Amino acid sequence: MAQAATFTPFRSSSFAGQRVVAKSSSVARSAVLRQPVQCRTLEAGVGIYGTKAGMMQFYKDGAALPATVIALEAGNIVTQVKTTEKDGYAAVQVGYRVVPERKVTKPELGHLQKAGAPAMKHLREFKVKDVSGFEAGQQLKVEDMFQAGDLVDVAGTTIGKGFQGGIKRWGFARGNMTHGSKSKREHGSTGPGSTPGRVFPGLKAAGQMGNVRAKMQKVEILAVDAEKGALVVKGSLPGKPGNLLEIAPAKQVGKNV
Repeated sequence: MAQAATFTPFRSSSFAGQRVVAKSSSVARSAVLRQPVQCRTLEAGVGIYGTKAGMMQFYKDGAALPATVIALEAGNIVTQVKTTEKDGYAAVQVGYRVVPERKVTKPELGHLQKAGAPAMKHLREFKVKDVSGFEAGQQLKVEDMFQAGDLVDVAGTTIGKGFQGGIKRWGFARGNMTHGSKSKREHGSTGPGSTPGRVFPGLKAAGQMGNVRAKMQKVEILAVDAEKGALVVKGSLPGKPGNLLEIAPAKQVGKNV
């Protein structure tokens, strides 16, 4: 396999792009925080994948912060580099979670072997403008990608809660429990009568809750443990322990942080 090219990590804290200083009048901030802030919009850049391990307390400057531990299993290998000339768009495909070869299809196995990568369960893409510095078979290391203090966007699948009513799903208020009320937990009227005489699509009502993709934006990285292969981020993340998470540099940095 060819020698890996020099990889320059994308770090939101060291981004040298154009910065726009917003005045206090253009940003809704309290009187105490009326200071100019640095606002810039970035593309997400290439990220990595991890597995939600659980939550813990993280002590920082004497304060106990809620934190989520992300375990980085074997993988995070570049399996394909797509270019605008060949594929119509620029992207970097990353594989995660090494599995036995019998766990993947033969077309997938051939695709991975072409990149010099082992069999992996998950293949995902990161669309970028510039793919220079990446090549197939390249290992993405967490210590090169992120450092403590960086802001990242973390996406995952929320916990599925099955079929739920309007009160639990949308936060509707219930009706009277006494005085002859016939509507206690019903969601009420679903639409008008003769005009237009139908229920509009997208009406908030009972239905399937959870089990959808959700993204937490501008999540702070509290610690990076390259030896143990773990990331510690502030706050909670979508899904239950064992859930697949996508970690990429934050798209918007400096605004309302």
